[in-house]
Amino acid sequence: MESRLFKGFLTLLFVVSFFVPCGGWSEPLFPYEGGATPKPGTHAPIITHSFAVEKGPYGYIWKIYIQAEDPDGDMFKIASVVDQVGYGPYPADWNFLKPEYGSNFKGYLQWNTFSSRTPYLTEWTQITLKVSVFDKAGNESNVVVFPFTFELTRRPYAYQPPEPFDQADLPKVGYIHVDLIEPLILGSHGRD
Repeated sequence: MESRLFKGFLTLLFVVSFFVPCGGWSEPLFPYEGGATPKPGTHAPIITHSFAVEKGPYGYIWKIYIQAEDPDGDMFKIASVVDQVGYGPYPADWNFLKPEYGSNFKGYLQWNTFSSRTPYLTEWTQITLKVSVFDKAGNESNVVVFPFTFELTRRPYAYQPPEPFDQADLPKVGYIHVDLIEPLILGSHGRD
């Protein structure tokens, strides 16, 4: 009796979900990376150039170079989201922009990767950093993705950023405050 009732419930659920109109159906099935379509009468910021090295030792001072612009002149904050293989995503870290960076900016975010919560990370630990810019209307820019592997390298700071980041007086637009975790120290292989 129960299995027949359960099958009937699943059939009803399927039929209802198939025929009941849903507001989300008018939206694209896979929206472009970076969020929804900008609000009417506004424009989303655009990250025009970006650069970051892809490997360095644990504790590395990682600079993430970003150039962005917004025709509305109301860029407001930068979102940084880290995803670590074996652990998963961390909560977003936010940097609020100075008012003079509302229309455009070129600079770098700095992440001092040594964590106060973890004395070490296993060699070859891989992370992915996703960065986007939001304006005051809530519009999100395109998302730029930076892979990074923690590994010992010779002369990790011996690199020259490409144009347009190859100038000496490039401003720091903020710090990334994410404390990484070594999943093996937690006694598990990631979060459940």
